[in-house]
Amino acid sequence: MSKKRKIHNYKTLQKVAIRLRSDLNDHHFVLLYAHNGTGKTRLSMEFKDRAKKRRQDPGADTLYYNAFTEDLFHWNNDLENDSERHLIINSDSQFLQGFKELALEEKIFSFLERYAGFDFRINYDDWTISFNKGEETGIKISRGEENIFIWCIFLAIAELAIDDDGTGSYNFVRYIYIDDPISSLDDNNAIAVASDLAKLLRRGKDKIKFVISSHHSLFFNVMYNELRKLSNKCYFLNKDNDGGYNLQATDDTPFFHHVALLSELQKASDTNQINTYHFNILRSVLEKTAVFFGYSDFSACLTEFDDDLLYSRALNLLSHGKYSIYNPVEMNDDNKDLFKRMLKAFTDRYEFQIPEIFA
Repeated sequence: MSKKRKIHNYKTLQKVAIRLRSDLNDHHFVLLYAHNGTGKTRLSMEFKDRAKKRRQDPGADTLYYNAFTEDLFHWNNDLENDSERHLIINSDSQFLQGFKELALEEKIFSFLERYAGFDFRINYDDWTISFNKGEETGIKISRGEENIFIWCIFLAIAELAIDDDGTGSYNFVRYIYIDDPISSLDDNNAIAVASDLAKLLRRGKDKIKFVISSHHSLFFNVMYNELRKLSNKCYFLNKDNDGGYNLQATDDTPFFHHVALLSELQKASDTNQINTYHFNILRSVLEKTAVFFGYSDFSACLTEFDDDLLYSRALNLLSHGKYSIYNPVEMNDDNKDLFKRMLKAFTDRYEFQIPEIFA
């Protein structure tokens, strides 16, 4: 029987940020899992802003990567000629203060070549970046490629901060806060990004403290396993019913995303608020369970149910729609009843222990 873990309650993200900074007095890393919409990006900014509110020695001490970092780059798609597309850089940001002087192209490319097959050129006269692949120039790269390129810029700058001897552009960095660097990446790249990041973090651990937050379960678990032998704190963060935040330590138990998803599905079933996308989520949980048991198809998890053929066909049919959690469509009563029966049959057969924070 697993030991019960204390849940810390905080009224504001500012209080959570203070807690994380306190943890880093005694640990090298903080790993934080939270669903999208919990406030991870705002938490990273609260963490960063704490340095400016110190009574003694106020000022920047955090290098961060989050949605704001990605917003420092935006596209000019050359709508008139449709040929010279490029990224425009916001050169006013402190994040890029040493960009031009340090000529980071070689460092950036050393990271980029691990993940992508395109090249780039930085024009410092007008602060733009153009891309090419083979003999094609001025190409528009995909959203995933764009995110990985910006991530590689961050890695190059983080490496400079780690190696800084106290005289460089990034000598102010005491903390590095990374929030969801792989939002548009597939699982293979998510694993590669997590492994490469862990190497860099291990290298810099004696100089800089790190916070890594994510909603991506695979990325979170890889980071956990890479850093588990080092001094770290691991948390689940979620909102409570009063508008505050719960922080639960999980230092010796890696997080399995499907357990949290099951809690969401059970809540939907109990409240009868069952939407179209819940079938997509249920199928995802079954697929993960099938992989765990070595089955080739999720339907193998349904074979001992009385209505196994019905359930399998229903999941195949109802989970293929492009249903969005941002535009929920409520199921009709018959499909709601079918969903409840399927979920109950599955959880009766496979007994999952739902962590208290998700109950």
